[in-house]
Amino acid sequence: MLIDFKNIKQDKLEHFKGGKGAMLAKMFVDGKNKILLAQLEPGNNVGYHKHEMNSEIVYVLSGIATIKYDNCPNEILHPGEVHYCPQGHSHAVCNEGKEVLNFFAVVPEHHQ
Repeated sequence: MLIDFKNIKQDKLEHFKGGKGAMLAKMFVDGKNKILLAQLEPGNNVGYHKHEMNSEIVYVLSGIATIKYDNCPNEILHPGEVHYCPQGHSHAVCNEGKEVLNFFAVVPEHHQ
């Protein structure tokens, strides 16, 4: 199945998950998965949140992501690197850099 982000409307999600600023995102959602192409301007972030019924995979396309994950030291991700947040864990995606952060994320639901 082809998902063409060129044909998906971009939403501006203010304070996403309690974060600072806005995240721009093109999202495909089918009830079992969320697949998104997202952008954070410098200084913006996706707020710290727990993945109760799903997990998340974040792949950095451009820019630098700072990931706050559980009680671990911050992870710094560069283009081509991936962060995985398993079900039951918490994280935040932050743009503490000077350029726009573009990333691709997949959020599969885990129905129990």
